[in-house]
Amino acid sequence: MEKQKIDLKDLVKNKYGEIALQSKQQNETSCCGAGGCCSNVDYTIFSESYDKLEGYNPDADLGLGCGLPTQFADIKKGDTVLDLGSGAGNDCFVARSLVGAEGKVTGIDFTKEMLDKARLNAQKLNFTNVDFVEGDIENMPLPSDYADVVVSNCVLNLVPDKRKAFTEIFRVTKKRGHFCISDVVLMGELPDRIKNDVVMYAGCVSGAVQKEEYLQIIRDCGFENIQVKKEKQIDIPDNILLEYLNPIELDNLRKSGTGIFSITVTAEKPNGLVNNYNFKIEE
Repeated sequence: MEKQKIDLKDLVKNKYGEIALQSKQQNETSCCGAGGCCSNVDYTIFSESYDKLEGYNPDADLGLGCGLPTQFADIKKGDTVLDLGSGAGNDCFVARSLVGAEGKVTGIDFTKEMLDKARLNAQKLNFTNVDFVEGDIENMPLPSDYADVVVSNCVLNLVPDKRKAFTEIFRVTKKRGHFCISDVVLMGELPDRIKNDVVMYAGCVSGAVQKEEYLQIIRDCGFENIQVKKEKQIDIPDNILLEYLNPIELDNLRKSGTGIFSITVTAEKPNGLVNNYNFKIEE
């Protein structure tokens, strides 16, 4: 199991290292220019438009998200914000517009090419209160009680041990701090050929867990006031699914009720180790 985790991390690191060297438009065509390889997986299929958000910087937008976590993160002036899997810095720069010059934003990523791109973008913007740290979300090189707000956008589905990741999120969040995370979850079971495919893992599909399991992990790690702020079903085009399924299997999958969803979820770290969990879905 430990070797499988390492292999998956290497897969993600290598794939997103290639993606970092591309534009958003290239990612939309699913061609990795650095390696000359193309696949039918569109790595931008879940993304939402940042165009109207203050602080948006097109150079930092690779189209890899599945929501707008800063929209529901209740970020205030002077806050310290931590972005998990910060990529080229897109959410960090939006968060920086909210915390102001007196706040601080830290992005963490384990892909060197993404970190290089993010740091270059921050340098171009002359931001002195945005930094980027190399590290693994399952074992972050950050002190406990570090951030007022933690955000993440379509990243934790790529982390093999989600329970360990949320345990780390709990550790680095300040007491009475909170997180706002956009991620991909499942309802129903995917066919094995999709579930076991490495390309679909890197494409944020086969690494996703069941929605209720995802929310239960958050509860088990000690967070309270868990709220699903937004939920949207993702429709993967037939031409992608037909790479893995024959037409009859595809029809059966469509009829089965199995769904892939992007959700944006918030939760708070209590002031002490209090097992007082409250789960609510907002309509």
